[in-house]
Amino acid sequence: MNSIAPLLDIADLHFAYAPDVVVFKAWSAQVVPGLTVVCGDESSGKTTLLRLLAGELQGRGEITLNGAPLRTLDVFWQNPRDAPDDTTASTYLAGQALRWPTWDEAAAQHHVDGLSLREHLHKPFFALSTGGRRKVWLAAALASGAPLTLMDEVFAALDTPSIRYLSQALQQTAAQAPQRWLLAAHWDALPGVPDARMLRLHQPA
Repeated sequence: MNSIAPLLDIADLHFAYAPDVVVFKAWSAQVVPGLTVVCGDESSGKTTLLRLLAGELQGRGEITLNGAPLRTLDVFWQNPRDAPDDTTASTYLAGQALRWPTWDEAAAQHHVDGLSLREHLHKPFFALSTGGRRKVWLAAALASGAPLTLMDEVFAALDTPSIRYLSQALQQTAAQAPQRWLLAAHWDALPGVPDARMLRLHQPA
């Protein structure tokens, strides 16, 4: 008996910010578990696609995960454009640990060290740099164990050592948890990620 490969299936997706600002028009894609890079030029829809998958935006079409409608409770998403508040980095990570039953605390601590966050955990988000906030969110994303993990502009505002660490951590996380979908939006390919794992977006005609 043949088994059906697990899929994130996006079928006939339509979304526009305005009648003359169409982002997706009858767009479909299938994504297998692992690390996939959502790439494309500016305004090609990378962030919009992640927000649609997260339920932050509503479009028309069908999105299923393993044959069932995608649920927001299966999705890790942190919009990096959200205004920073007075939540401390440590409080945020503790809250994510409570939210996700699949949370890997050892992995979280490893990413905190790998991204040089340890000395900043006591700081509220408004006191962290843009890169610092992104590091906290990325550490949580990788440790969450969420079935579908969405990460926008993964390298934006990061220092070179953190980019190097994150490149390795993304692939290691995908290899160690083959049942997870990791979608990382970036304008181009990521080091070590084959072309077959690129989800390339183009502006609709």
